[in-house]
Amino acid sequence: MNNAKCAIVDRVAPSRRPTRPIAGYQHWRSLLFMHWPVAVETLRQLVPAELELDLYEDNAYVGIVPFEMEGVRPWWWPKSCSMSFLETNLRTYVICNGQPGIYFFSLEANSRLAVFGARAGWGLPYHYGQASISRANGMTEYETRRPGNGPRHSVRYRVGSEVGPSEPGTLQHFFLERYLLFVERAGKLYSGQVHHVPYPAFDADVLEVHDELMAAAGLPGAAKPPEFAHFSPGVDVEVFSLTRVASSRSKNLA
Repeated sequence: MNNAKCAIVDRVAPSRRPTRPIAGYQHWRSLLFMHWPVAVETLRQLVPAELELDLYEDNAYVGIVPFEMEGVRPWWWPKSCSMSFLETNLRTYVICNGQPGIYFFSLEANSRLAVFGARAGWGLPYHYGQASISRANGMTEYETRRPGNGPRHSVRYRVGSEVGPSEPGTLQHFFLERYLLFVERAGKLYSGQVHHVPYPAFDADVLEVHDELMAAAGLPGAAKPPEFAHFSPGVDVEVFSLTRVASSRSKNLA
């Protein structure tokens, strides 16, 4: 079985700010982190072989994160030209060369320009989707839907009590403190990095969720609310360009 059970993983090093030039800036706001356990064997079939599955106590997870993107711009754009839009990502957790990161199955954004830019510049599996967010009586409702008969995701939730900083080794840190992404482009593996302060984190109570994004990605559908849910009001983010990853194919596939 291909996983990171025996790997030595430094989960703090990726949070350190890189010394190379910044590619862009973003402000991530009102993030809801929802996580469901998934069978390792199922996940292994959907993740590139070059990437090890990152497990927490031998358990694999997929996450859906709806949030607001503000102030999105390349480093050379003036702030007045920055973009704002809603985004939803479907992800799991992987390790490459001892570095923990994220692998995205899909990302939704209600900005066609953002979708085009992320696909062309980063090779990420972005999709355009009509999206909305509303807040009333202490609850938040969020929805995204791809055009036509495309998959839909909707959630209604309430923010709970503050849970404090994420400590390395905890499940909260495993889910939230991710600074690297890995993407396969034309058969080659690349990594991208972001930098921000640790997430201020709160418990979240998911009152209702309907998801079709998992099934669209080939994953088992979410038949019930997430097993774990966290909320963060957000962080300001520096984005760094993709770099090529030297990685060999695993010889221990499931």
